[in-house]
Amino acid sequence: MGRGTRNLTVALAALAIIALAGGVYVIARGSGNVAAAAGCEAALEQAALLNGANTGAVAAFTIADRPVDVGALAFADASGAGKSLADWKGRVVLLNLWATWCAPCREEMPSLQALQQQSGGPDFEVVPVSVDLGTDEKPKKFYADNNLSGLGFFHDGTMGVFNALKKESLAFGMPATLLIDRNSCVMGVLNGPADWASPEALALVERATGLKK
Repeated sequence: MGRGTRNLTVALAALAIIALAGGVYVIARGSGNVAAAAGCEAALEQAALLNGANTGAVAAFTIADRPVDVGALAFADASGAGKSLADWKGRVVLLNLWATWCAPCREEMPSLQALQQQSGGPDFEVVPVSVDLGTDEKPKKFYADNNLSGLGFFHDGTMGVFNALKKESLAFGMPATLLIDRNSCVMGVLNGPADWASPEALALVERATGLKK
């Protein structure tokens, strides 16, 4: 079999697999934790409704322009138990990647706690994930030193979450914050720090949680 025939056979087999999967395809890059799915196509229409709410303190928030499912992104909670974003299905999530060595990250953490305390509940949660390499000792100490008891603690000591999002051009540095809908689909992203306790940030979250379920 010639190289051209082999390539055609592989391509046809791939198309058959996609068809059998109902049009859902996985982006096999890096950790394999990010997928693009037909189920997230509808999320783009919902995300578009956030236009106009990305002003002021959250003017850098960019509305999603392609369907991306991040439900499989995995990390650990404060007890060390494994979690994934799929565990929050049914709620809108503000996923924030941060590290103790990142000064802008440290500065915005109190505003993330304020956002959680004001808007957190059955419809919404702030999920900050520390990407400090190795153990969670340093980020836990930062929480204790800064009275962040009102904010959930999560940790990824491998930077796998950040690297997966970076390869999809969703995270360029830290902090990086993604707004995720109830089906684990990305609605938009803000790279860099923001005042998440600002009226504009609260309005953005309110609009996102007010979209149809």
